[in-house]
Formats: sequence, structure tokens, C-alpha cells
Amino acid sequence: MTAAHFALVSAGLFLLAGMITGWWKYHHIMRSSDATAPTYVDICHRTALMYAFACLVLQQLALHSRWSDVVNLLAVAVPVVFFASAVLTYAIHGVLKDTDNQLQRPHKLGTKTLPNGMIRVYMLSLAAGEIGGLLVLLAGVI
Repeated sequence: MTAAHFALVSAGLFLLAGMITGWWKYHHIMRSSDATAPTYVDICHRTALMYAFACLVLQQLALHSRWSDVVNLLAVAVPVVFFASAVLTYAIHGVLKDTDNQLQRPHKLGTKTLPNGMIRVYMLSLAAGEIGGLLVLLAGVI
């Protein structure tokens, strides 16, 4: 599978996730007295849609990058994996309704408390992976 194909398939899957979570959000809005959805249901919906379009940008960069197919695929796959992990995390918080700020300490996941270091390492890895993948593709285009 080429990097461009992987990015396009990912865009389609994120768009589908955005549409499904949009239905989930609508379901909450229609059932609530104040016409709102839980914070992370809303965030999950919006980020899935946003990442669909981000994947299209990655696709275009991969199509025009001069790097090898392997380098381009890795440069697309790393951000996409982090995009997916973020959407999944938001969905979990949306289902559990356990927080309205996942970065607020103590870090909660359902009834459990997560170690501060775990969240910090994840967030630093996410930033490095997403920004790094983009920089590799941009360098390949430039």
C-alpha cells in the first residue's frame, strides 16, 4: 500500500467516524434538557472530521514527496496512528462521561487514576509523531 493510498483510506475512515459520532452527538442533544452532548462526545465528533481532512493534506504531500515509498508511508502512518489514538481516547471519555478535561489532574479514565508521567509521555510522543511526520513529508516536497 502506498502512503497516498493509506492516507486516502484513513481520510475515509475518519470521515465515517465523524459521521457516526455526529449521530451519537445528535442522540445526546435530542435527549438532554439543555440540548447538549457530553464534552468528549462533541470533541470526538469534531476531531474525527478534522482528521479526515488532515489525512487528505498528508495524502497530497505524500504524492509529491521525493522520499522513498517506505519513508513516505512511515511519515503518513505515524501521524494517522496518533490521530486514531486521540479519537479513540475521546470516544472512551465520551462513553464513560468521566471528565470534561482529560489533561486535568488527576488524570481519570473511568474510575481509575492514570499516572501523570504516562499522560506526559503520550502527549510528547503525539506531538513529536504528528509534527515529525508532517516535517518529513514537507521536506520531501520541498
